[in-house]
Amino acid sequence: MVVSDSLSGTSEDAALGGRLLLRQPLRGHRFGHDAILLAAATVARAGQHALDLGAGVGAAGLALARRIEGVRVTLVDIDPALAALAQDNAARNGMEARVRALCLDVDAPAEAFAAAGLAAESIDCVLMNPPFNSAQNPSPDLQRRAAHEAAADTLDKWIRTAWRLLRPSGELTLVWRADGIADVLAGVAAGFGAVEVLPIYPKPEAAAIRVIARAVKASRAPLALLPGLVLADNNGKPTAQAEAVLRGGASLLLASR
Repeated sequence: MVVSDSLSGTSEDAALGGRLLLRQPLRGHRFGHDAILLAAATVARAGQHALDLGAGVGAAGLALARRIEGVRVTLVDIDPALAALAQDNAARNGMEARVRALCLDVDAPAEAFAAAGLAAESIDCVLMNPPFNSAQNPSPDLQRRAAHEAAADTLDKWIRTAWRLLRPSGELTLVWRADGIADVLAGVAAGFGAVEVLPIYPKPEAAAIRVIARAVKASRAPLALLPGLVLADNNGKPTAQAEAVLRGGASLLLASR
């Protein structure tokens, strides 16, 4: 469902089969499957504090909050307009009591995060969908460019911020380009272990387009490469597992920890 609002330049779009309604800009970055898959792969429990870095209008963090009753979520985005929409979306979905949005640069100093109530080692889980496209062919839309295009050190900076904020044994979950899996593994090598990698395939026998990686701070457990998720069959029909996650709100289990 899409309800356009030409006066404000936003539309209201349904996610999770209509269980989540999100207002977002008509132009620029708009949420998609990546955000919902990221939320579905994130492990959290009631009473824990989750942090969505680069949250945009809050799709991933709010999908997590919808799936897990009682989890607290902080949504962080550098764009004040998107942060405002994220806060509005929390209220729109009746989750403003446990979801808040902040306008903050992921690369801001630790003091800026602490001043916003996000002290070092205070977060149980971080989920993030960093910009991952090269800037070779920049988009003319500034908001879309900020959301999608990354510098060479973007991923490392975001992982370092996540590591600083996570408590010991806290978990990082991220989505990235499949052809950049080496960068993900290099980024988490120093401070994380128990890394699980889940490839995402658009259809059978096609190359993976995304990977979801989950890692535990300070763990020494080995890497696990998991069976992948196929989004659709060769006729374009969503697979049962993809439908359960993207529309039904099911969790996307990685390994059995």
